[in-house]
Amino acid sequence: MPTIASKKKISAPQRSKRRTLLDPNIAFQVTEAYKNLRTNITFALATKESKIFAVSSSMAAEGKSTCAANIAITMAQTKSKVLLIDCDLRKPVQHKMFKLKNAKGLSTLRSGIHSFKEVVNEQVIPYLDVVTCGPIPPNPSEMLASNNMKVLLEELSKYYDYVILDTPPINVVTDTLTLVNNIAGIVLIAKQGQSTYDALGEAIDAVKFANGSILGVVVNNVNISGGKYNYKYKYKYRYSYSADSSET
Repeated sequence: MPTIASKKKISAPQRSKRRTLLDPNIAFQVTEAYKNLRTNITFALATKESKIFAVSSSMAAEGKSTCAANIAITMAQTKSKVLLIDCDLRKPVQHKMFKLKNAKGLSTLRSGIHSFKEVVNEQVIPYLDVVTCGPIPPNPSEMLASNNMKVLLEELSKYYDYVILDTPPINVVTDTLTLVNNIAGIVLIAKQGQSTYDALGEAIDAVKFANGSILGVVVNNVNISGGKYNYKYKYKYRYSYSADSSET
């Protein structure tokens, strides 16, 4: 395993400012890195029956929601029909990323209060629809693990080329792991200078134990010396495996 981040423990994770590719001032290197990431995810999904995948992290404040939003944006830019669902039913942020209302969303859809047509934000940008979290429910794990959630994802896969799920950190709650049998795999986010080998390894082991698949590992917050912006994103495709294969 190549260097992902320092082994030094971070007592208080610091959140970077959330910025999407819709920001006109976003660094060129970031835009290009996401295009490369899009290509690699497409290759990783080529051997999968499902085009539904989750974006998660080992711990909180590692940039997984920002990455999920930007992956969705860059995939929509290829004119693929993309749906982004905020499945972080504990600390949702996608409504903030896209400046959307959050009075209804996945939680009210799953509760039977609203229909999909009532909760989906269509054409947030061309070819990209977004479903926000909605009011935080008292039973997020059970809501995501239900058979109705499985049926919902199966139905959505008939209408979208890609369905991207922004899910909670794997080492914090079990929510993401309850979805592994319904998706192609997980793109795992790590933050340089904050993520640790132990936490990342624990998350990967948890996914493997749940018979899930890691599509790849994204390292963000990597410094670029001499540039106006001191970050970019990298994609580590070499970590693609399923539960019954050995780690590479």
